[in-house]
Amino acid sequence: MREDYGKSYKELYERHWWWRARERLILDVLRARTHAPGRQRILDVGCGDGLFFDQLLQFGEVTGVESAESLVSPDGPHRSRIHVGAFDSRLQLSDGFSLVLMLDVLEHLPDPGAALRYALQLLVPGGTVLVTLPAFNVLWTNHDVINQHCARYTKKTFCKLAREAGLHIEMERYFFHWLFPVKIGARIMEQISRSRPTSARVPNLWINKLLYGLSRLEDKTWGRLSLPFGSSLMVLGTKPLQDT
Repeated sequence: MREDYGKSYKELYERHWWWRARERLILDVLRARTHAPGRQRILDVGCGDGLFFDQLLQFGEVTGVESAESLVSPDGPHRSRIHVGAFDSRLQLSDGFSLVLMLDVLEHLPDPGAALRYALQLLVPGGTVLVTLPAFNVLWTNHDVINQHCARYTKKTFCKLAREAGLHIEMERYFFHWLFPVKIGARIMEQISRSRPTSARVPNLWINKLLYGLSRLEDKTWGRLSLPFGSSLMVLGTKPLQDT
C-alpha cells in the first residue's frame, strides 16, 4: 500500500466501519468452525502490527508475517510474534499450523499462487486457510490504486488459483453486498471527474455507526442467501489429507 495510507492504517483498522464489520464476520466464521479453541497454531499473513492478534488468541497460539516493516511497531505488544519479510521460504517458518489467515493479502501480490502454495506447505494435513479478497474488477476504483492492488477476484478466478495451488474449497461467499452498487457509482463518478486517489478516512461518528450496523444487518439476513455479488469475497479451504 502507499506510504500515506499505511500511516493511517492503525486508526482505520480500529475505528472504520469496514474493518470493524469484516473482523466481526471473520470471528463469526472462526467460532462456527473451531472445535478446539485455544489449541490451534495460527498464522496471520499480512498481519500489520498484529492488530487482530488479541482476538485471535482466543483460538490458539498466533504468529504473524508482515512484509512492510513500516507497519510493525518495534515496541508493539505483539512484536515478538511477527516475522518481517516477504511471505516465502526465506522466512524459514516452522510448519504445523492448523489455520492460516490471508485477509486481503493475495490481491497485493504479483504471484498469489506461490503465496497460497507456501501457506499450504505450512499447514498440517486437513488444516484450514481463510482468505478474504476484493471482488470483481468492475469495482476497481482509486481505493485499489492507493492499496496497490494487482487484481480483484471472483469465485471463478479464485477457484482456478486454489485448484492450481492444491487448496480444497469448502466455503465461498461474497459479502458487503450492499456496497456493490455503491462502488459501481463511485467508479462512474471517478471516471467522470477524473479524480485523483486520496487516502481513506474514518467517517463521521453517526455515519460510521450506520454503515457498520448496515453491514452487520446484511450478514445476519440477506447475506446468508449466497448472493452472486458483493464488494468482497471470503473463501475457506483445507489442505487435503496426505492419503487422499
